[in-house]
Amino acid sequence: MEPSARRPSPGSPASLKEANHARLIEALQFAGTMTQADLSRFTGLAPSTVSNIVRELSASGLLRVSPTVSRGRTAQAVRLSRGAGVLVAADFGHRHLTVAVADLAYEVLAEHRMELDWDHRVDDGLDAVQRILSRLLTELEIDRELVVGLGIGLPAPIDSRTGQVGAPSQLPGWVGVDAAAAATEQLGVPARVDNDANLGALAEDRWGAGRGAENVAYVKLSDGVGAGLVIRGELYQGSIGTAGEIGHVTMNEYGALCRCGNRGCLEMLVGTSALLAQLAPNYGTDLTIADVVRMARDGNVACHRILEDAGHHIGVAVANLCNVFNPDRVIIGGELAQADDLVLGSLRRTLNRQGIPSAAQAVDLVLAELGARSHLLGALVIASAGASPSVLAAGKLAGRSPDGVVGVPTP
Repeated sequence: MEPSARRPSPGSPASLKEANHARLIEALQFAGTMTQADLSRFTGLAPSTVSNIVRELSASGLLRVSPTVSRGRTAQAVRLSRGAGVLVAADFGHRHLTVAVADLAYEVLAEHRMELDWDHRVDDGLDAVQRILSRLLTELEIDRELVVGLGIGLPAPIDSRTGQVGAPSQLPGWVGVDAAAAATEQLGVPARVDNDANLGALAEDRWGAGRGAENVAYVKLSDGVGAGLVIRGELYQGSIGTAGEIGHVTMNEYGALCRCGNRGCLEMLVGTSALLAQLAPNYGTDLTIADVVRMARDGNVACHRILEDAGHHIGVAVANLCNVFNPDRVIIGGELAQADDLVLGSLRRTLNRQGIPSAAQAVDLVLAELGARSHLLGALVIASAGASPSVLAAGKLAGRSPDGVVGVPTP
């Protein structure tokens, strides 16, 4: 039978029922858990309609219903069950990969991190995702058929016209590849791919430090440096998807040669590898950013100076960003965010000195709230969008945090 023969005709009772089911499920995707009364208010569906849908979807195993206390009285709490499907996120860093499995309400059920060679090829990276995913699904006793979407974050620009991974990239073995198409084919799951800073911006805007702000810039400070921009609640990616490459703003045209081919880029001054390289002659090559932060707080003047100088350089770039973009909030995330006031102090001073006074005074400079989880959670958002394009259009519930996500231990 042709698919069109099975599809309810527009305006038919079956079509209306299908639309009402989708509306209720989308509400639960964003709220995690809601009472039937709250579902009725949020979706605009009659209480009797909500009750009938909940009863039907619970019987089919798509919803879980349990008693709860709401506004001083007993009510029925409703949430999506694992039988409704699961999402997968894969966050690739310069030398690591983290894979997570979550339910459709973005509750992380399990995750695993492994080290990777920085020059690995696409097939090797996707094979690693496959192995970790198979292990996690086995541990969770979830069938592979229940995976409805995969989101992948890469430390590289993604050309929205071709889907190809662009240069410069922290993963040279991925450049020129349509990563979403390759992942869909190799893993057999609908996949979407985006730059990791964009994913951090999505997650922080939805659940973290971006809540309540209209225009947000998320600045990722790790081995690679980038920014994700959210304008009036929508991720801004530019004409070909490469907006936000703040790491390649020229700070000194005669400076060190960058992997992008230019000299004196911000990343060459504040990327974590560049910072550690400055300390290596005196402290060795095993030093980590966490070590640098600890030593700076213990009074080590060299480590303190390195972080303070980094804050200054970032401040110059952020001041320029504020002059042009004029965001409500700038969120500092990535590995260097753990330095907190050791970087933010000089960053703020430079921003106030070099930014247009009105723009500098208007911006709220904060640390990311989701920490290392922001890129992973953003990948879950695009995984959900890949499974159901209407999900992102449903908007976000103000003030909601991902249920059970922050602080979930790694298996």
